[in-house]
Amino acid sequence: MSFVTRFAPSPTGLLHLGHAFSALTAHAAAVREGGRFLLRIEDIDQTRCRPEYEAAIYKDLAWLGLEWEPPVRRQSDHFGDFARTLDALRDKGVVYRCFLTRREIAEAAMSAPHKDDSSVIYRGPAQHMSTDEQEARIARGESYAWRLSMSCSQDLLGEEFARLVFEERNIGPNGEHGVIRACPETLGDAVIARKDTPTSYHLSVTHDDAHQFVSHVIRGVDLFESTHLHVMLQRLMGWPTPVYYHHALVTGPDGKRYAKREKSLTLAALRAEGVTATDIRTRLGFP
Repeated sequence: MSFVTRFAPSPTGLLHLGHAFSALTAHAAAVREGGRFLLRIEDIDQTRCRPEYEAAIYKDLAWLGLEWEPPVRRQSDHFGDFARTLDALRDKGVVYRCFLTRREIAEAAMSAPHKDDSSVIYRGPAQHMSTDEQEARIARGESYAWRLSMSCSQDLLGEEFARLVFEERNIGPNGEHGVIRACPETLGDAVIARKDTPTSYHLSVTHDDAHQFVSHVIRGVDLFESTHLHVMLQRLMGWPTPVYYHHALVTGPDGKRYAKREKSLTLAALRAEGVTATDIRTRLGFP
């Protein structure tokens, strides 16, 4: 099996040290394995993504000394592909429209007996909305999300559901490693698209990993739990499941992970202060 991995940032802000570590980790793995390193721009959030941030991604990665295989895949250019995948899932009967807001779901969870914040996961409606009611609410212009029905997916997959697994090459947040049984039911009925956007992170990332022949997904441990859902989407669509490596997150002296809102720690700001790419690579363990 050829080794193909990717770095897939969202252009919603400037890259920081955490992004640099993730990109360097994936690139180093590709070089070590004699494989391919891809760059993908995950810009499905059209309200927050900016062209100037995308341009900065190319500049920052080139400054770090990274090279990637052209062309760069920009997800906003492929909404049609995602819409067709959503249609395929609809044809399988595993997605439904949900008109509830996040606040309504959270309030319902909190009002139930013996519930707390850890229970704010949507498990699906007690009864699915009729077609007539859906059409009426759509006609009124109400917003909705497309959710992946866990119960319908489980019914469709049958005995395969209990055999969903993935390989973790590093260590998960609770010590998970090796071949791990996927438990997508712990995430409830996740949003995979919205009224005006035919995809979500979950749908687009699994679609693109499959269609770009990504064999090894290298990303932060904060996305480990999402892998359980991604494995089920892969099985539903007949896509291969890559090998996963979820690396630790880069944190500051206070133990908190870096975020895009911390302007002083972006690669652009550090470069402006005279920090070199070699300094960054050495600091992150990539001399």
